Amino acid sequence: MTQPQQREPNFVREAFHWQYNLIALGGAVAASLVSLSPLPLMLAAGVELMYIATVPNMSRFRRLVRSRQYEVEKKQHDEMLKGLLYALPPEAKGRYRQLQEICGKIRLNLAQLSSTSQIFVSQLDGRLNGLLAAFVRLSNYDVQHIQYLQSTNADAIKREIGALSSRLPKDSPRVQEVNRKRIEILEKRVEKFGKIQENRQVIDAQCRAIEDVLQLIREQSMTMSDPRQVSERLDSLVRDVESTEDAVREVEGIFQMSPEIEGSLEPPEAGGGRGRLLN
Repeated sequence: MTQPQQREPNFVREAFHWQYNLIALGGAVAASLVSLSPLPLMLAAGVELMYIATVPNMSRFRRLVRSRQYEVEKKQHDEMLKGLLYALPPEAKGRYRQLQEICGKIRLNLAQLSSTSQIFVSQLDGRLNGLLAAFVRLSNYDVQHIQYLQSTNADAIKREIGALSSRLPKDSPRVQEVNRKRIEILEKRVEKFGKIQENRQVIDAQCRAIEDVLQLIREQSMTMSDPRQVSERLDSLVRDVESTEDAVREVEGIFQMSPEIEGSLEPPEAGGGRGRLLN
């Protein structure tokens, strides 16, 4: 959670698109055109094959490619977080700024520890950054949940379910089949409404836990002599936050309309065509 997930690069592709390799290939093409001879191009092709066969497997080249890719992905990750932070309401932004100040004080206190502790301190710094980013993401989820709850009238949906259910015995068999599926979909919407409400409570509790734990760590960092004293507490908080984020993201997947339900809302073929009964 503390760092953007890094995908394994395609080292052959990276080697081919390497700036100096493209310059060399371009020079070979130009030499062939100027001399009106394929020899420079043929020599360049042979060298290129040896280059592609060796350079992508060199550990130093791979480290360099991974480092550059990490910087690109980190920049994209940071830009995404900036966008999420910008979209937050003032109250959430204020809480985030307070967390930044707390983390700054923690870093200042940890910087006074012995030089032998600084390697461990750098690991804690990564966790602090990850928790700040998680606070922004969770707050953004909360904004989305509020928008959903404000745009959805659960009582009206329940009334519609009741109305459909009460007249179901009077409907024709074909209408009954479609309305049963409508009732199933409406019931899933009501269930999702309840899950979203529950998620809001979990998100609020998790954000407050981040604030409480970081405040406690700030207080402990004023007197601690070994940064490992807070490692277990931070690791536990990181796991809790990751679990909360996973649970929040799963809600949308759980309540997606299944292909069976979506397909059942199409009427039987008639006149060689099919059409949606419901938009």
